Amino acid sequence: MSRTLPLPLASRSGLTDAVRAAVDRVVHPALDRPLGDLGLVEDVTVRGGGRVAVTIATLVRDGSPGDPLPVLVERAALGVEGVRDVEVRTSALDEAGRAALSGRLRAGNRRPGGLGSSARVYAVASGKGGVGKSSVTANLAVALARSGQRVGVLDADVWGYSVPQLFGVRQQPVAVKGVMLPVQVHGVRLMSIGFFVDEEQPVVWRGPMLHKALEQFLDDVCWGDLDVLLVDLPPGTGDVPLTVLELLPDASLVVVTTPQRAAEQVAARVGRMALDARMPVAGVVENMVGGGFGSGGGDRLAETLGAPVLGRVPLDERLCRAGDDGVPLLLSDPQAPAAHALDGIAAALPVVRRSLVGRSLPLFVG
Repeated sequence: MSRTLPLPLASRSGLTDAVRAAVDRVVHPALDRPLGDLGLVEDVTVRGGGRVAVTIATLVRDGSPGDPLPVLVERAALGVEGVRDVEVRTSALDEAGRAALSGRLRAGNRRPGGLGSSARVYAVASGKGGVGKSSVTANLAVALARSGQRVGVLDADVWGYSVPQLFGVRQQPVAVKGVMLPVQVHGVRLMSIGFFVDEEQPVVWRGPMLHKALEQFLDDVCWGDLDVLLVDLPPGTGDVPLTVLELLPDASLVVVTTPQRAAEQVAARVGRMALDARMPVAGVVENMVGGGFGSGGGDRLAETLGAPVLGRVPLDERLCRAGDDGVPLLLSDPQAPAAHALDGIAAALPVVRRSLVGRSLPLFVG
């Protein structure tokens, strides 16, 4: 009867170091940081015959059947020469571990669009409600994510939040000692006040509370290294758009309108507010084109604001139905004409940087 011979001590030590190095480099799907940097690799044990056991610390919702982390760890360990079999074990973080992880996350966290961040930030706005602004935002996010970009959506429409419904998700974000992890669905990272309140509960907040909530959603959320952050603004020119102008100075505006004169004229006020605050207008999206509504509102608005028309989305019942079903149209019916239009708009989003004129700049003394 044959038996597996134990590895020599020196060989076992070298293989242990190699496996740990490989596992340390695995990027946590929710935290967007290597496991080694986060201190989440608790133990690596090498036995005879190239058998390896790896223990990783997990968060509250990790370890579920759909959690990709154990698979990623197993794949990384199997990629090390000499490893034949891998067992991945999970261990829930204790209070001390959660405090240490929170400190590491805060140390490496950057506000999207802030100093040191390369994320492009688009504030999606409209003059009035009912023009499909949030549906456009959700589908642009999915289109950008499908193109391989790391995308976040901040639902800044605090009173009329709809991002949880549009993405079909109603779970509270995981919190680690004051640091929140965005909810991830369809490859998009989401944050909304709708994740924290009952669906029927109204949010009755005034200016200071709105400002503080948006500040927390930017600074206390571990967004990771985003390529694009889309901010779904409430309609009009109230407190929230002004707060976004202040908190995200490098954001540019995407204005959504319809062919109707009323929608175009009210949207023009939002665009002028942004231009007065030196926020560039990245472009105009004309939604609900055709079907008796006609067209041309987007062209007139673009001319008023001196911005390009990024695209026109045809009136499509399937776009409304997809929002009700909680699956963006780009996923539920990617061949629909409206889906093609939204895909094209995502590809046409320009890289815009806000002018430094009139902005306060940090002073560095060498």
